[in-house]
Amino acid sequence: MLHTWGNLPLMTFRRFLVFGCTLLAACGQGATDKGDSVPAMAGTAPVTAGLSPGEGRGEAPDPPAAFAVCRSCHTVTPGRHGAGPSLAGVWGAKAGSLPGYAYSEALKSSGIVWDAETLDTWLQAPTKMVPGTRMIIGIPNAEARKAVIEYLEALK
Repeated sequence: MLHTWGNLPLMTFRRFLVFGCTLLAACGQGATDKGDSVPAMAGTAPVTAGLSPGEGRGEAPDPPAAFAVCRSCHTVTPGRHGAGPSLAGVWGAKAGSLPGYAYSEALKSSGIVWDAETLDTWLQAPTKMVPGTRMIIGIPNAEARKAVIEYLEALK
């Protein structure tokens, strides 16, 4: 007999539940408003976001609250990647071109250059803008997207 929960087979429901709990646990866990740490993914060492002064950038601005969802996977330290690439220097760069990260072929071949307009579209729904990308989390709120975009521009 196949056990179910609602219309889902029980094993599918359990996988969904484990994935959902893992995703929620990664969202901002252990991170502070200063953005000084990124939660570790299971089996990995923690990654420090390093919002201390960068080379030639002066003092980095404080990230907006909306950046907490980004911080789950990304850092703002040049060359230091988490589950996603570092976002340092992304402003004005060609998508998938910053060194040291294995971007999806879809993103590398997209031809996108990151600015306010392209970031706004990307952050609304990354998989709609670039089918085949590995980034699946968007920011549906327009004001939150604007705050994240202004922060990324300030980091350039």
